[in-house]
Amino acid sequence: MRVVIQRATSAEVVVEGRTVGSLTTPGLVVLVGVTGTDTATTAEKLAEKVWGLRILSEEKSASDLNAPLLVVSQFTLYASTRKGRRPSWSAAAPGPVSEPLVDHFVTHLRSLGAHVETGIFGADMKVGLVNDGPMTILIDTDDWH
Repeated sequence: MRVVIQRATSAEVVVEGRTVGSLTTPGLVVLVGVTGTDTATTAEKLAEKVWGLRILSEEKSASDLNAPLLVVSQFTLYASTRKGRRPSWSAAAPGPVSEPLVDHFVTHLRSLGAHVETGIFGADMKVGLVNDGPMTILIDTDDWH
């Protein structure tokens, strides 16, 4: 799995003109991509890492501050631009594989005590945020091996 984590003072996800998820207080926007080798265990470990990552004010974590998270699925995190000018998405897991893992990631965050809002899987989403810092972190679980 890959996540891009952005510290934000506010954020929202809009689908068809309607806000479906938002941060109204400072927290983290988490873009999540899934590949074919990811598992529920991967999702759980990644959720724990994100929840405990000390990147908020005064080197505190979302867990320390009970900061909200806005999680948005994003298969484009697995884009390959090695050849040509058109990205390849072949490393991204198909929807029937990735949607349950993104859901499991969110469910595990909630089980840890996180307030999590989400986008809508597979929808055309408009994501807006005010990046605080800016602070943007990339985590790729393939790097953990």
